[in-house]
Amino acid sequence: MSREIWSAVDLLSQNRKLTPVTTGHFVRIGPNTLSINSETALKAIYGFKANVRKSDFYLAFAAKGPQTLSTHSSIDKHIHARKRRIMSHGFSDQAIRSMEHYINLEIDTFCRVIYDRTSALVRPAYPQEEAEGWSPAKNMAKLCDWLAFDIMGNLVFGKAFDMLETPGQRFAADLVSSAAHRHNICGTYPPLYKTGLDKYLLGNIATNRARYMQYSKEQMTQRTKQGLEIDRKDFFYHLLNAKDPETGNGFSAPELWGESNLLIIAGSDTTSTSLAATFFYLTHNPAALQQATAEVRSTFASPDDIVHGPKLTSCAYLRACIDEAMRLSPPVGGALPRTVLAGGLVVDGAALAAGTDVLVPHYALHHNAACFPDPFAYRPERWIAAAAPPDLAPFVDKAHAAFCAFSIGPRGCIGRGLAYVEMTTAIARCLFQYDLRLAPGTHLGEGGRWRKWEWGTEREGEYQTLDTFTSVKDGPAVQFKKVA
Repeated sequence: MSREIWSAVDLLSQNRKLTPVTTGHFVRIGPNTLSINSETALKAIYGFKANVRKSDFYLAFAAKGPQTLSTHSSIDKHIHARKRRIMSHGFSDQAIRSMEHYINLEIDTFCRVIYDRTSALVRPAYPQEEAEGWSPAKNMAKLCDWLAFDIMGNLVFGKAFDMLETPGQRFAADLVSSAAHRHNICGTYPPLYKTGLDKYLLGNIATNRARYMQYSKEQMTQRTKQGLEIDRKDFFYHLLNAKDPETGNGFSAPELWGESNLLIIAGSDTTSTSLAATFFYLTHNPAALQQATAEVRSTFASPDDIVHGPKLTSCAYLRACIDEAMRLSPPVGGALPRTVLAGGLVVDGAALAAGTDVLVPHYALHHNAACFPDPFAYRPERWIAAAAPPDLAPFVDKAHAAFCAFSIGPRGCIGRGLAYVEMTTAIARCLFQYDLRLAPGTHLGEGGRWRKWEWGTEREGEYQTLDTFTSVKDGPAVQFKKVA
């Protein structure tokens, strides 16, 4: 370990007799913040027994004061536990099944729109392509944004936003990105929002974040006025109806606003990034695309047959394709900071003092060769023990242990199961009905020579995302041809 990195660990520890670790394993990224890149650190910091709390970084997420902190941004463990118990009603398997009809309706719309001649065009089909049955080239980042938002509208607010087919509400997707970006900046440097300087220094980011907060409040207010008398049991039905079994209390109006902010962002932006990344890596890796397509078409008899259940779960390679895309381009590429509590915390042999902020960066861990050999290659077979080649087989368990696209432990994503239902269903229905390919002559979303002035973007086969807590992305440009 270099002297500088060792000093970072030593200054923040109470134990001078520590075992040195590999250079780069610990990196000091702030006066009181350590970044640690290992799967053992992931469990030590985010696991159920970790002696930590969420850091003050999350206070920047509040819409208006601590009373509007959400399940995601509450740093107090007891408050979070109460909120999560209430939220869990909306994410139960029974609740997801009751809403699956609406998920599938939006996915069917998506499968129709990807072939039309209008929405999210990168370029029209050339005459020869059109004669062969290929669609215009479509920007999948935009289409996946709109699909995820439309599904979220149905599931959270009991209404469709119709972004896939009409432009009226599409501005909201851009507001979501600005809100997450502002939270990321202000969480990293709290004086910006505590003094109100963010409004002057962050320009459109702060302005659009304010518009987003107003938008989410309007959606919450409109839905709350409807109460429990609606035709579906959406998330707000459960939020309005559920009571904490320990306290007998439900959510207050400010808390509902906080959950509205969370559900819009978490229910749309992260899922859309994972979907778009999957389309990127499949179209850039034809062998994987061919194998995933063959698996889907041999498992199901019709698009309507593709529903949440044992048959879809049996598509192990499809799931591996999605997981590998999230590994390479995680929807939250940065890290989720934690603060060490009284009594300290030992991570990979380093004793960290109370008050230290500590984190595991998702992108870095997902590209750690000690867990993922050939870390920048798209190799879905690394997730399947029975299919992993000799160079990957010894690392399958380690890969699963290091995978943190949804985080882990008591603060892990409560919507993980729902996200997989959406993603596997959408990709499977698309592969069943269409052949697809990267549109010739397009490079949307790629790294490489045309981006060489940006450090770290040199890999052509890597989906380029900008870390704004969630991710800003573009492309890929994909063409579709109906299966005869």
